[in-house]
Amino acid sequence: MPLVKDFFIGISNNTFLNKLAKSIGPTLGANRVVAGNTMDQLIDTIQKLNDKGITVTVDKLGEFVENEGEAILAKHEILEVMYAINNHNVDAHMSVKLSQLGSEFDLELAYRNLREILLKANEFGNMHINIDTEKYDSLSDITQTVDRLKGEFKNVGTVIQAYLYKADDLVDKYPELRLRMVKGAYKEKEDIAYQTKEDIDRNYIHLIEKRLNNAEHVTSIATHDDKIINHVKQYVKDHNIERDQFEFQMLYGFRSELAEEIANEGYNFCVYVPYGDDWFSYFMRRLAERPQNLNLAFKEFVTPESLKKTGFVAGALVGFGVVAGLVTKFARK
Repeated sequence: MPLVKDFFIGISNNTFLNKLAKSIGPTLGANRVVAGNTMDQLIDTIQKLNDKGITVTVDKLGEFVENEGEAILAKHEILEVMYAINNHNVDAHMSVKLSQLGSEFDLELAYRNLREILLKANEFGNMHINIDTEKYDSLSDITQTVDRLKGEFKNVGTVIQAYLYKADDLVDKYPELRLRMVKGAYKEKEDIAYQTKEDIDRNYIHLIEKRLNNAEHVTSIATHDDKIINHVKQYVKDHNIERDQFEFQMLYGFRSELAEEIANEGYNFCVYVPYGDDWFSYFMRRLAERPQNLNLAFKEFVTPESLKKTGFVAGALVGFGVVAGLVTKFARK
């Protein structure tokens, strides 16, 4: 449903709606998919997941970094989370966006910020730092930065987006890095990426199998897709692949019961936990990945109580949801 995906990606980049949502996120129930906006809330969330045998990767949310001051502030906020993880001795690591550290206007600044984060991570027991994927235009910056850092640091990794034609080469390029395998959330052109769910799923499975057969480090298989999860379970069994070579990964607040079920089966499991009040862009990209999650948005965010508390602002967000619902129905025809 490319039309639906385009809609949600466009919404995710709308600064006006992001500012509105930021001010009322807790009231709308954003904490169902984001671990609050205080450190105590974050650590409590991590601890509860750890108690269920689930590890965590934390994303300190932050969008639209436009200058050096904002990039340095983002770095300090990430370091603050790392200090808290270390001081509370919880099982978690960090996922960071290069753009959040300044890459869109100064790649060298982003590199310096990220290197400082990795140096501190080494002090904290070699904490893993994952460089999250972003739109295709940023891929060269990400790989260039990874290439500069991987010789100095063993605790840096990144993400492979299965819908990109280049994904196969990237899997071959980084066997020694910890990689997260995803389908891909952004809208990309036909000459860059697969366009249909069938083609993306087919390539995703191909890349996972290739990675599991050749990797020298852990592979994170990030999906909520039952068919792919079951396929991986059978594949590792048939090919005698040890469970410590991979983990399943899901987003916080999505399919929590399934996550616990898989962890209870003895598989390594990690939950991607966003933290902070810049939740709107994050959640819209999740809807772009899987528009069926629109139902969750209404169930969790839109209640009579939330509408009463937030008035016009909530109405604006509900309005976007109604339009999204119409777009979804139209796209299915």
